[in-house]
Amino acid sequence: MDIKRLHYFTVLAQTGNFTKAADQLGIAQSALSISIQKLEQQLELKLINRTERQMSLTADGQVLLRHARKILEDVDQAKKELQELKGLDSGVINFGVSAMLGSYYLPDTLALFKQTYPGIQINIQEAGTATLEKMLLDGQLDLALIRSDRSHDQIRHVTLAKEQIVACVPSTHPFAVKGSITLEQFCQQPLVLFRDGYFLREAVSRYCQQQKITPDIRFETNLIELLKSLVRKEIGICTCLPIILGNETDLVTVPFEPPIPLHLGIGWKSSHYLSSAARAFVSFLQTELNAPTGNV
Repeated sequence: MDIKRLHYFTVLAQTGNFTKAADQLGIAQSALSISIQKLEQQLELKLINRTERQMSLTADGQVLLRHARKILEDVDQAKKELQELKGLDSGVINFGVSAMLGSYYLPDTLALFKQTYPGIQINIQEAGTATLEKMLLDGQLDLALIRSDRSHDQIRHVTLAKEQIVACVPSTHPFAVKGSITLEQFCQQPLVLFRDGYFLREAVSRYCQQQKITPDIRFETNLIELLKSLVRKEIGICTCLPIILGNETDLVTVPFEPPIPLHLGIGWKSSHYLSSAARAFVSFLQTELNAPTGNV
């Protein structure tokens, strides 16, 4: 069975569209269609239900997808283990991080790592915390910056930093002079928030669901500078980490009572082979971010 065709098949299944899959793969749509047809002929099975506007997997296609993902992951792991024979002069790390954490925690560290290990390539993918965990489990990432205050039986991690989620308000807002506020008080205000799936949104969404209230959300965005600008313009208030404000004087952080802690760590799939390059990266992050050493 051709590995390339299996790869094409899994990308097609993920996108659900021949045009999108072909664009992602960097090939012509006709080449993708021919490759899938040849795979069906080889297996003597119909894998795809084709219609004019959409495609879906057949029952046989669903079975193949499950095995194809495992086969491709095994091939990827074999390549990484063989790469170990070359040492740390080369290697590739697929690393996932949210936009905010990547922007504020990692630029200097990533630059220094690249200077120390110039032959190691880091491919960065940006997504929310929940998506990053799923990508780890699906084998799409080697490492990801995730919440480490939650246990997961399929993900190992080491903690890199301990933070606290706070409210961000204009310096003219009544909350700006308070020593702390409750989530109830926060949720009664007009809000500008990160989208669902991001840790800065989780506490607010969970509280509103538990209390059966509908928050007054004026704007949703994952763009940090836009979020801060909307707060400055008094469109609403938001949640954030203190690090994103720096020395800005027109915005104020206000702690929650009770506090909303956030432990950040680097995680990887328990059954995933962690290459020497990936282990070096984990150790490097621990050292640079002054975190306690864990088992890698």
